Amino acid sequence: MTAELSLQEQYAAKSICFGCGPANASGLRIRSFVRGDVLECRFTPSAHHHAFPGVLNGGIIGALLDCHSNWASVAFLMRLLPMRGTPHTGPFAIVAPCTVTAEFAVKLKRPTPMTEVLLRSWVVECDGPKVTVEASLEAGGKTTATCRGVFVEVDETHPAYHRW
Repeated sequence: MTAELSLQEQYAAKSICFGCGPANASGLRIRSFVRGDVLECRFTPSAHHHAFPGVLNGGIIGALLDCHSNWASVAFLMRLLPMRGTPHTGPFAIVAPCTVTAEFAVKLKRPTPMTEVLLRSWVVECDGPKVTVEASLEAGGKTTATCRGVFVEVDETHPAYHRW
C-alpha cells in the first residue's frame, strides 16, 4: 500500500520553505491534504518547538497556520486552472500556481499543548489572483489558534515564483 502524498510532496518536493518545504530537513515539513473544501494537516511538535514547558511556541503556530493556509489558496487556484487556462506549458509544466502571503493575522486563543495538532484551512473569498483563507489549529479537540490571511498568485517576475 502506498502512502498518500501531500500537496507539498506532489507539487513542491524541492521547496526549502521552513514551514512547508519537504527539502528543508530542519524545517517543520508540514503535509497538507485536500479533504473536500477543507485542507487538513496533522503536525506533531518536537521538543525544540516549546515556548515554555508543555506549550507550543506562538511563532511555530504562526508558521504552521501561514504555510498551511497558503497551500489552501494553491489548492483552490488549482481547481480553477481548467476554467482560466493553465499558465504553465511545455514538458516540464508546473501544475500548481505559486502564491505568497500578502497578509495574515493569528489569534492565539489558549495555550497549545505539545501534542499532535490538527490544522484546517478553507477559502472564504477569491478575487482574481487574491485568495482569502481562514484556518484553525486544534489540540485535544479544542481550538487553540485561528488565522485569516490573504495569499496572492505571483508570476515569473516574482522571486518566489520558481521556488517549486
